[in-house]
Amino acid sequence: MRYGFLIAGLLVLAAPAQAAETRSRYVTMVLQAFAAKVECPNTDVIYQDLVQKAQQMQLPDGTTEKVRKAIAWMHTGGKMGEKQDDDLMAEVAVATQATDLDQRRLGMPTWCETQKTNLAGLIRSKGG
Repeated sequence: MRYGFLIAGLLVLAAPAQAAETRSRYVTMVLQAFAAKVECPNTDVIYQDLVQKAQQMQLPDGTTEKVRKAIAWMHTGGKMGEKQDDDLMAEVAVATQATDLDQRRLGMPTWCETQKTNLAGLIRSKGG
């Protein structure tokens, strides 16, 4: 019986950590999708696809817009978007660093080609 309470307690503690991990993965996907739009020829992002992905990942309503605003704010030095809570801004910073590292490691043409597979359903060829 004692172990049942211990396991239940651990599950309750693990839920917020899992939700944060899910959001961090989503932030990285959104950042990479927008990076692909900017860096990769003939690539576009369909906003509604990002919203649907957030819903599939069971993230709260409005997550896509918060992430978009945070990315815009960070990548324009505060000229666009809006600063979000510190946790989200930190997630955007980590995603930016990881993406930059991947782009330098792989080279932009290979990174772009890889994103077509990794982000299938989030990025599309322009006009398609």
